[in-house]
Formats: sequence, C-alpha cells, structure tokens
Amino acid sequence: MRRIGILFFVAVIASAFMAHSGNEVYFSIPAFWPKPEYNFSKNPLSQEKVQLGRALFYDPLLSADNTISCASCHSQYNAFAHSDHKLSHGIADQIGTRNAPALQNLAWGSSFMWDGSAHHLDAQALAPLTNPIEMNETLAHVVEKLQKSGKYPKAFYAAYGDSIVTGQRTLQALSQFMVTLVSSNSKYDKVMRKEKGFAFSESESKGYLLFKENCASCHKEPLFTNGKFENNGLQPDSLLKDIGRMKITGSRKDSLLFKVPSLRNVEVSYPYMHDGRFANLQMVLFHYTNGIHQSKTLPKQLRKNMVLSEDDKRCLISFLKTLTDEEFLRKKNYSYPKEFLSGR
Repeated sequence: MRRIGILFFVAVIASAFMAHSGNEVYFSIPAFWPKPEYNFSKNPLSQEKVQLGRALFYDPLLSADNTISCASCHSQYNAFAHSDHKLSHGIADQIGTRNAPALQNLAWGSSFMWDGSAHHLDAQALAPLTNPIEMNETLAHVVEKLQKSGKYPKAFYAAYGDSIVTGQRTLQALSQFMVTLVSSNSKYDKVMRKEKGFAFSESESKGYLLFKENCASCHKEPLFTNGKFENNGLQPDSLLKDIGRMKITGSRKDSLLFKVPSLRNVEVSYPYMHDGRFANLQMVLFHYTNGIHQSKTLPKQLRKNMVLSEDDKRCLISFLKTLTDEEFLRKKNYSYPKEFLSGR
C-alpha cells in the first residue's frame, strides 16, 4: 500500500512543503513563494482525502436536485472559473448575483468569496452549498445522501479509517482537493526561474514593465494578488446594487470593496469583475483608462485614469497572457474523476 508523506526539504533555490504519493506530488510550495496561510497540521493531506474531495467537487449529488456541482461554476479549462455567464447559475437555472471567481493557489488565501464572507477554506464550501440560488442544500442532507450512496462510505473509509460520513469530513475533503489547485508553471514562471529556452518577447517585456508601473500595487507577484479588498472604480450595477464587503462588515469604509483576484490564468478566466461585466481584457483596460467611477472608498492610485496608449495596452495584454498555465488547465489530477463517478 502506498503511503502519503509530508516532508520538508531545503533546496538550492527554495524551501518547499510537499504532500505526495510515490512520484505523484499533490502540493508543494513553488520556489520563491511565501509560506501558505492554510494550516496543514489541522487537515493533513493524504491521497485518499484529496481524491475524495475531488469526487465531491464534481458530484451534483451535493445540490438539492442533484444537477449542480462545484464544477458547474468552476471549470478546469477556465482556471476553475466559468465563461458561460456573467453571473453564476444555480439549480433550476436560477441566476446568482456574482461572477464565479477562479479557484487557484487557495492555500495562500486567508479569506474567500468576493466579499470575504468565508474566513477559512474548510468552511468556504458551505456558502454555495446552502445558498438557495446556487445548490440549495443543507449539510445534514448532503451527509445523509452521501452515507446512503453506493460508493462514498467506502471512499470515506479509505480516507478516514471508517465509513462514517460527517459534515466536517465532507468539507475538509473538499478543501483538501482545493488546496492542491496550484498554478505556478506559466511562461512567466519559467522566465522568472530562468529556465533554458524561455524569455519574454519584446512586447511581453514592455508589458511587464507597464504591469509593474500600473498594476502591481494590487496584483502583487508571485500570486498576482495582494489578498486585500479594494474599490476598483466600477460604477455600481443599478439592478444588483452590490455594496461589496460592506455587506459583511456593515462599515461604510468597506463600501464597494471586493477581493482582489489573482491575475494568474486571467486570459482564460473571463468574464471579468465581480459581476462579470467585462467580456475581455481590452474592456478591462478601457475601464482603467476611461471608465473609473469616483467614490469615497476609491484608492489613491485610481483617483486618476491610467494613461496607456493602444500599443501599451497590446503589450500589457501580451504580458498577462504569459500568466496562462497550460499544465494547470489540463492536469489530470484536477479533472473529472470518471473512474469514480461514472456508472453510479
């Protein structure tokens, strides 16, 4: 029987934490990256738990009418975002109020959702699971359905040593799968690691300089987010009337503040913004050069529109495309677990 090891090692270029089975690595800290926020000691990774979480992530059994899974709004080829709708759709094709964010490098996050309503990854899945528009379930009923299923008691036994399904185990298995969603092998990463045969083109190099000048205060390398909540100058939608983080804190200083998303895989994680209003990167850049909405919580760096020529925009987009991680978008360990879910 293969065993899962958790080991620390010091290499020439980085220290890394790894969870692996044989030659298969489930989690590691990329070179030069900060220490994760997630506390692995309270939910140690194992192959069995990760694979259980993967099955749960793709299983529509978690919704009230057995039609919606986590993957319904978070598809791998979109960096676990979605491109079909501006706003997420739930059971009975109901329309939600926000765009599904990409799911990547979650181990480095300390709060989740656009408004930070989830303070721990182990509890994050409760929000969509119990939302009446999204999955409209209760954790207790999900546990009941899993316990009665033909496959899950055996999977929980393999993961936890007995076949008892609990809410805590279900949520922690989901978070085990989600923390393995690490994107760190884009062209940008290979250039930063000085890998042979990889270099920015002239337009990408210019775009990188423009990025550092105009975008890096919020989209900090290497995660390409500062993990904070910011007002990015969007005119509030007259129908959604979304006040952002203020909905959670009740504080006016949080009005129109939303979680800064990572720009990793931004090429494929359209539509953009918390309400999916922008279909492409050209529209996003037009917003920052021509469409900033002035409000009391707007940060100082956005008080004036960015000044970018059309060539600047082209180069900036060229650089942003270097953040696309093709390996992440196609990795088999992240894909639909056909061998487990088919035939049920």
